[in-house]
Amino acid sequence: MTHQDRFEAIYDAYYPAVHQYAARRAGSADDTADVISETFLTAWRRIDDVPDGERALLWLYGVARRVLANQLRGASRRAVLADRLRDELAASRPVTPADLEHVRAAFDELPERDREVLALACWERLTSEQIAKVLGCTAIAARTRLHRARKRLAARLGRPAFSTISMGEA
Repeated sequence: MTHQDRFEAIYDAYYPAVHQYAARRAGSADDTADVISETFLTAWRRIDDVPDGERALLWLYGVARRVLANQLRGASRRAVLADRLRDELAASRPVTPADLEHVRAAFDELPERDREVLALACWERLTSEQIAKVLGCTAIAARTRLHRARKRLAARLGRPAFSTISMGEA
């Protein structure tokens, strides 16, 4: 019996079982077709490794199981990459004049004390120690003022937290 004859015999005998195995576990008809084709492609390439008789079916199930696991890992990686790309695109969204006006209005509503500490941190890029020297207070007091000012600005912007916007050292 040639390799091709042996493969065809295995394919004819076990295709329905492999199809059912894959269909019950795959997420779609396309995934099922991919599992079947990868399983039998592996059998073709490794025809000398395929056991004789009904043990061939168990071998094919093992191959199909690994193909399904690879599909799942691939789908998981694609989902993680898609989420990361979505986050990066959202983060790199161009700032519009309306966005700037919204932030400017919220900033202008703050008390002068909050505006000054935020301006020193954001515009001048000063650390809390440097802000403390400008304001004539301790570094701890400067950090506290900055934290409270950020929270008040976030509240005016309608955001639960303001930690994602960099305004110098906390």
